[in-house]
Amino acid sequence: MGITEILAIFFSFVIGVIFGGMAMFLSRSMLANHQIRIAQRKAAKILAEARTEAKDILDENKKEIDKLKLMNEAEYKERRAEIQRQENRLTQKESSLEHKLEDAVGRERNLIAKEKELESIKDNLAEVKENQLKQLELISSLTSDEAKQMLLDKVEVEIQEEAGRRLRDWEIKIKEEADEKARGILSHVIQRSASEIVSETTASVVNIPNDEMKGRLIGREGRNIRALEQATGVDLIIDDTPEAVTISSFDPVRREIAYQALSKLILDGRIHPARIEEIVAKTKEEVETAMVQAGEQAALQVGVTRLHPELIKLLGRLKYRTSYGQNVLAHSIEVAHFSGMIAAELGVNVALAKRAGLLHDIGKAVDREIEGTHAAIGADLVKQWDKSKEVVKGVAEHHMETGDTSIWGFIVSAADAISSARPGARRESLENYLKRLKSLEEIADGFKGVDKSYAIQAGREVRILVKPDEVDDLSAMRLARDIVKKIEDSLEYPGQIRVIVLRETRAIDYAK
Repeated sequence: MGITEILAIFFSFVIGVIFGGMAMFLSRSMLANHQIRIAQRKAAKILAEARTEAKDILDENKKEIDKLKLMNEAEYKERRAEIQRQENRLTQKESSLEHKLEDAVGRERNLIAKEKELESIKDNLAEVKENQLKQLELISSLTSDEAKQMLLDKVEVEIQEEAGRRLRDWEIKIKEEADEKARGILSHVIQRSASEIVSETTASVVNIPNDEMKGRLIGREGRNIRALEQATGVDLIIDDTPEAVTISSFDPVRREIAYQALSKLILDGRIHPARIEEIVAKTKEEVETAMVQAGEQAALQVGVTRLHPELIKLLGRLKYRTSYGQNVLAHSIEVAHFSGMIAAELGVNVALAKRAGLLHDIGKAVDREIEGTHAAIGADLVKQWDKSKEVVKGVAEHHMETGDTSIWGFIVSAADAISSARPGARRESLENYLKRLKSLEEIADGFKGVDKSYAIQAGREVRILVKPDEVDDLSAMRLARDIVKKIEDSLEYPGQIRVIVLRETRAIDYAK
């Protein structure tokens, strides 16, 4: 094969490759153009959808804007109307105040005029009194000095008789007060030491479902009852009383722990020494928590803040302590309120008075464990955890046991007496209380010249209204002494009763 043929074959091959490449390029170009047209159609479609969606969103936003605009306009109108109403009310009030001010100015002028008129009347009365005295001297043939001397001689005789009677009455009263103080000391000793007489305040009764439970509580050879008494420190009395077990203890906290523990054991049904110890330990924690909560609640109720945790715990113990049937914690809360009221009236620190009133009986929480009166014990306890000297004085002096008594001692003492002596606070029959009030009024009504009588202040005061035309001023004084004597001879009562005789003088005349 020659060179010419080889070149021809080579050129034909090259031309074939070129035409093949051109054909392939044209086919790919046509395919690319087709894909571009498809992409353009998709893009046009997407763009149309986007425009439609954007138009919908714009329409919705426009509607929302219109809605908000309407709401804002309504709110604006409403607020504008409210402001207008406020302005109208203020205008009315301003007008009303101006009228009241004018009325007050007018009243002040009237009062000044009346005051001048009263001064004139007072001068006239003095002149009339002087003229009447001169006329009386002429009628009685006695001078004013002679009449005064006769009256003084008569009054002196009456005063001497009254002084003798009062001296005798004071002797009797001192003896009665000494006897009453002795009885008070004995009653405190009874409350603290306890005996069978106070069994109603030292015993709790637990109801049981049946008498079979008594045997389970006793246990084999008495091991359950011994475990319970040893764990709680109380005496468990299981006798013939049907469906009841009695818990006896002079310590109210121990008695409460035993009561709750025994109730849980009866409900649980599993009664054995190990279970008893577990239940008692858990109940002790619950009772201690309850005492803390009671102390915090009492402080919160009175408004006393920043009490030491130990004082709060001791205060909570008083929840389970009673004094003459009155719950000591409730009594302390009352005394705190009364102390605050008295302090407010006297113009001294109300917060300190409430604090002293709330803590005044805190010594009763531990007075069975420490020697001394509960006031002294309480003062020592408060001194440890409260740096306020006024509060310590109020606690220490509320029974007047110290040499000197400050204003805080008088405040707490008065509040304590009010809380203890009010009707229903301590054990006193309502029937006896009403009977005593009725007896006081009947005694007063039995005297001549008495119009009306009222027994008030829980029977510690009697106010008597007399007929002024039958009882003069001197007779009113004698009437008060006579009623006092009749009350002392007829009734038995604690403390003292104040008798007040009121006589109203009326000057009546007619202009003809």
